[in-house]
Amino acid sequence: QVQLVESGGGLVRAGGSLRLSCAASTRTFSTYSMGWFRQVPGKEREGVAAITMSGTTNYAESVKGRFTISRDNAKNTVYLNMTTLKPEDTAAYFCAARRFWGLDFNKEAYNFWGQGTQVTVSS
Repeated sequence: QVQLVESGGGLVRAGGSLRLSCAASTRTFSTYSMGWFRQVPGKEREGVAAITMSGTTNYAESVKGRFTISRDNAKNTVYLNMTTLKPEDTAAYFCAARRFWGLDFNKEAYNFWGQGTQVTVSS
């Protein structure tokens, strides 16, 4: 079992930046692909960014050029650096881990999920 704990959410003005962190409780963190998802009440959870064990990344079209996913295997942590934030980025952000290589945003492929951290972008 892998526990994931997100942090770094908060309230920010449009155009601002935030960095989310997700700490994993596993010594085999480097063997997992990781993803960030977000969800607004009443809507489906959507993929935002993903990163493989080797650092290959994938992004949703809506965040390309603004968000950057990265990982530090020595710290068992994955990050989501968010810049030029927009009100439509407001959501609960979740990190997720999957045992095998993958860059897609198929939620069923992810084995473990964090509890989420709220990001609110004011206009």
